[in-house]
Parts: sequence; structure tokens; C-alpha cells
Amino acid sequence: MEGEIIEAFRNGMYKIKLDNGHETLGYTAGKMRRYRIKILLGDRVKVELSPYDLERGRIVYRHG
Repeated sequence: MEGEIIEAFRNGMYKIKLDNGHETLGYTAGKMRRYRIKILLGDRVKVELSPYDLERGRIVYRHG
């Protein structure tokens, strides 16, 4: 799914407003931490959501 960063927390956690209107808590994926990709407020991101817990997701891509 895709969404927009609306709030940043510590340790690479972000609140994301998804395109379908829901809000979820997302954390940066391992490759994004490894290559030190910065995420700022207002950035568009691609999120992978778990089918078991729709309140948390993993940010896997930042649109430039």
C-alpha cells in the first residue's frame, strides 16, 4: 500500500496516512536502515502490511 508520512517518532518509527484513509504505524525496513535512506514528513512511501496486524507496517520504498 502507499501513503504519506504525517508524524515521526524515535527509532525509525513513523505514523503513515494510507491512501485508503486509514492510519498505521510503520518502521523502516532493514535495507533502508542499511543504506541510511532518510524519510521526512510529507514523503510518499510504499508500505508492506501484515495480514495479521493491520496497525503496523514496514516501509520498503520512499518515492522521490
